[in-house]
Amino acid sequence: MDSTETDEWDPIRTTGRWTFHLKAHLLVLGIVIASEAIGTLEYPVGPAAVIVLPMLYAVIFGMLISFRVLGAYITSLRRIAPKEVSAISTPLILISLMPLGVRYGTLVAPAFWDIIEAGPAFLLQEIGNLLTIFIGLPVALLIGLKREAIGAAVSVAREPVYGIVTERYGPDSPEGIGVLGNYLIGTFIGTIFFGILGGLAPLTGLHPLSLSMACGMGSASMMTACSASLAQVSTTVAEEQILSFAATSNLLTSFTGLWVVLFIGLPLINVLYAKLYPILGGDD
Repeated sequence: MDSTETDEWDPIRTTGRWTFHLKAHLLVLGIVIASEAIGTLEYPVGPAAVIVLPMLYAVIFGMLISFRVLGAYITSLRRIAPKEVSAISTPLILISLMPLGVRYGTLVAPAFWDIIEAGPAFLLQEIGNLLTIFIGLPVALLIGLKREAIGAAVSVAREPVYGIVTERYGPDSPEGIGVLGNYLIGTFIGTIFFGILGGLAPLTGLHPLSLSMACGMGSASMMTACSASLAQVSTTVAEEQILSFAATSNLLTSFTGLWVVLFIGLPLINVLYAKLYPILGGDD
């Protein structure tokens, strides 16, 4: 095991930390019980709906009780959820997502031939992601970003894109700071945003299977929130088929997205930046 792996998993070691582990798991249990007690809320919007799932409450509750938010002002809450609990929770997220991956794997197999039939669409969908450059880059320049706009607007900043940009430009470069900022914003509010967007997606008039493939472009939690909301409002496609297409899209996007960003996205956004910055970037 190298030093990187040791550092990554060190927070969840139990030696001398049983109290923090107990607090972390009891807090998670309490958040789950409270979120499930509230249940799913649905607010119809024409043929779509704003769907608020229990997992969205869980994300918000988890953020609020952390030592950096309400814990920074409420001493008793900081004792219940200290910094060590947050440190333990971060790597545990990866472990808790593994059963979810198995669950989606069981959904993909029954829809295998439907997925094969839609194969070209799966392989080419990442090309559509390049459209975000044409929308995101001008907006980023207009709000005052400079080279940071390249990292922030090249794609949805999930782990593969973050790795490519920081490897190419360095983590302390303006491009690296831009992609990190996008990554952190996506981590904090991406699941909530995707969950709401999934319920409203039918307003576009696109086929539910196309929308389910779009749900797969984010992280696993984003994909789950989006596809679950979409399945809740879709009346023409079975829930299992929507979840299986979203899971397949999420898997393939992690692979094809890396190469599209590396060979097309980054060169394209650098060319556009050179043309747009003199117009939209303002004075240095």
